[in-house]
Amino acid sequence: MISFEPFLRFALLLVRPGTLVIAAPPFGAPYAPMPVRLGLTLLFTLALMPVVSAPAVLGLLDLVVVVAREMAIGLAMALGIRALIAGAELAGSLSGYQLGFSYGSIVDPQSGVRNGMFAALYSNLALITFFTINGHHQLLRAMAASYSQLPIGIGHVDGSLVQAVTAMLGIVFVLGVRLAMPLILVLMVVEVALGLITRAAPAINLLAVAQPIRIIIGLLVIATLIAIVPTLVARYVVPALEVGMRGALAFR
Repeated sequence: MISFEPFLRFALLLVRPGTLVIAAPPFGAPYAPMPVRLGLTLLFTLALMPVVSAPAVLGLLDLVVVVAREMAIGLAMALGIRALIAGAELAGSLSGYQLGFSYGSIVDPQSGVRNGMFAALYSNLALITFFTINGHHQLLRAMAASYSQLPIGIGHVDGSLVQAVTAMLGIVFVLGVRLAMPLILVLMVVEVALGLITRAAPAINLLAVAQPIRIIIGLLVIATLIAIVPTLVARYVVPALEVGMRGALAFR
């Protein structure tokens, strides 16, 4: 009689890396086709098999609980990196809104939603930075290390999950505002200057002149900031990984 226990253990071991690959921007989500995501999941699972043990026998209800917990752990770790990319997208959205480019929002093929061109630019810069500093290696090491603190099995949810979610949202807003703040301040100065010019020379058609001035100055500022974006994003990679791990540890 064929024993399905090895297949069950392999299936349980697939869940955590599979969820991470599906939800984490570096490996999956809309960034990679389905065969690539499936292949990465199998490779990660095969690499973990010699060092990770799975429960031998589980009832149906216990099996459902274990699978749900494994999915929650993988999703929590992926959301830490999602917060990093979302912070960069927020900065791009704020920049595009300040320049008046939000009217030209398109459907971003990477995120699948309406997104401005600057949001796509900033998110791609953040993703490239993540790969450049080997953040994907750190994420894989964190996933492998999570099995020592969070072995496959039945656990519970503690109150630290709320703090982890709050910290993720904090990364989104802090990173987004820090990346967009120079442009916002410069355009604020431009608005004040244009207002003073209007008061000094009322005959100037401000409606015809102001918008091109904003766009030119804004594009020059963004061109300057592009060199700063990777440096600032790199500072938040480790905090994002730590926040994702704290969210996963809430499912002890």
